[in-house]
Amino acid sequence: MREHDDDRSGRAHAMARRRVLGIGGALGLMAVTGLSTSAALARRPPFTGAELRSAVPLPPAFQVSLPLPSVLAPVSTSGGADRYEITQREATAEILPGVRTPLWTYEGAFPGPTIESRRGRPITVTHRNELPVPTVVHLHGGRTPAPSDGYPTDLVLPEGWPDAHVTHTGPGGPGHGMHDPQAVLTRLTRDYTFPLDQRPALLWYHDHRMDFTAPAIWRGLAGLHIVRDDAEDSLGLPAGRRELPLMIADRAFAADGSLDYPALDPALRRRPGVREAYLAGVLGDVILVNGAPWPVHEVDAARYRLRILNASNARHYELEAVSDDGRLLDLVQIGADQGLLTAPVTHRLLPIAPAERYDVIIDFKGVPVGSRVRLLNRLGSGRTREVMAFRIARRASDDSRIPRTLSTDLPIWRRSDAVRVRDFSFRAGQMHGGHGWLIGGEPFDPARTDVTTHLGDVEIWRLVADVHHPIHLHLVGFRVLSRSGRPPLPHDAGLKDTVSLRPAESVEIITRFDGYRGRYLFHCHNAEHEDMGMMANIEII
Repeated sequence: MREHDDDRSGRAHAMARRRVLGIGGALGLMAVTGLSTSAALARRPPFTGAELRSAVPLPPAFQVSLPLPSVLAPVSTSGGADRYEITQREATAEILPGVRTPLWTYEGAFPGPTIESRRGRPITVTHRNELPVPTVVHLHGGRTPAPSDGYPTDLVLPEGWPDAHVTHTGPGGPGHGMHDPQAVLTRLTRDYTFPLDQRPALLWYHDHRMDFTAPAIWRGLAGLHIVRDDAEDSLGLPAGRRELPLMIADRAFAADGSLDYPALDPALRRRPGVREAYLAGVLGDVILVNGAPWPVHEVDAARYRLRILNASNARHYELEAVSDDGRLLDLVQIGADQGLLTAPVTHRLLPIAPAERYDVIIDFKGVPVGSRVRLLNRLGSGRTREVMAFRIARRASDDSRIPRTLSTDLPIWRRSDAVRVRDFSFRAGQMHGGHGWLIGGEPFDPARTDVTTHLGDVEIWRLVADVHHPIHLHLVGFRVLSRSGRPPLPHDAGLKDTVSLRPAESVEIITRFDGYRGRYLFHCHNAEHEDMGMMANIEII
C-alpha cells in the first residue's frame, strides 16, 4: 500500500475535505471550547472518518454489471452435516475497468464465495491460510460455540510464521496484542464448526485478527453466509434471480492500482494502526457493490428482494431508491441483522451503519421499461452519493408477495425479565501513551474479563457514544428499547446484532445470553476503532 508523496499536504487536504470528528476532536474539542461533551458533539456533522482520494481515473457510474458472488459447494454432505473448504490467498482482480488490483481473498474472489445453509444443519468450514500474516475467521451474526467464534487471538498462522511473533508494537508503545493465556494457535488450517441453530438471516464472515481487522477486511477478507429454513421459503417472497445479495463497501485506489490504505505498517505484520488523519476511521471514494464500482443490474418490472450488507470499515449510508423521473420508491423492510421482522416496515430512507444488514423488498412494477432506478446515499457527496442502479429491462409476471405477518418466532423480552442493567460508554481516550478508542474508559485486553453473566440471563444494556459507533455483540441478538429516552426508530425493528450509536446518543438494548458458555466479544464495528481498543470481553458461565 502506498504512502502519500507529501503526507503533510495530503493530511491537510484530507482534513479540509472530510466531514469528520477524529480522536483529536473528541479529546480536544471540549477543552478548547469549554463545551460539554453532548453539546459539543451535537454540533458535529454526521460523519466519523476521513476520506482517501484515489490516484487512478475512476469509471463513470452505472456502466459495470453487478457481479453476484458464487455459491460455495460443500466437499461433503454426509452424517447430517456439511463440510466446506476455503483457502485464504492472494489474488489479483480487475475491480476498476482496465486496472489490476492485488487482494487478500477467500478462494481468490472478492467478496468471498457465499455459503448457503439450512437452519439447524451444522456445517464445518476448514480455512487454510496461505496469506503472509496470521488470520482469524468470525461468522458475524452466527450463534457459534466459543472455540469457533473467531476470537481475535485464536490465530491461524501461515507457514513459516514463528509462534512467538503474535504481539505488536503500536504508536507510542506496545499495541494491545499482549499475551493472551487462552489463545489457541493453529498452523496453516483450522476447522470452524457452526451449528446454525438460529433464525434464517443474512450473516457474513470476515477476518477478525487482533489489531489488524480493518486493513484485512479492506484488502478483501469478507464474504456472505445465508441461513434459510422451510418457514421462510413458504412465504412467497421474491426468490431465485429476484433475490439479490448486495455487499456495499467503499475503497480507494493507489496509483499502481492497489487498494490504498493508510496503515502504519503496510505489511500488516508488527505495528498496528493508521496515520493520524485517519484515526477516526478510513473512508474510500469508490463505492463498490459485490466488488464492482457503482454497478448496474438489469431487472424485470417486478418485486426484488435485496439482502443488503454494509461491509465498509467506517462509512455510514442513508439509502434511497430514486427513479429517473425523481420518484422515491418504497424500501419495504422485511428483515434485520438476525432475520425476519414480525411485520413489514416501509421506508423511503434507510440508514445503515457498518456491519448492519437489512432485508428489503423493492417493487419495480410501476417503473417504465428502459428507465433506471438509482440507489443513492444521502450521506455521500460527489461520487460517494451514488451506489448502484437497476435498469428495468422488461415486463414480467410476478407471483411473489409480502405477507402481513412474516415471522412469529421473534423472542419477546420485557424489562421486568432483566436480572441486571449495565452501562457502557464508547469514547475516544488515551491508550498506551497514544490515542485510542475505549469502552468504559478501558482499551481492550484479552486477558481481562469485562462482563460476566450466566447462561440464560436477560440483561438491559445502556450504551452511550461520543461519535458514531456501530456496536456489535457476538453470539446473541438483541432488541432496541429506546434512543435517548425516546422510542426506537423505524429501522430499529426486529432482532439485531449491531446497533448504530449516533453522536452524543444513548441507546438501550435488551438481550438474553443463551446458546453457549465461553468467552465472547462486544465491540465497535468501525473497524479502525475496533483495532484501536474499542472491544471488550463477555464471559458466559
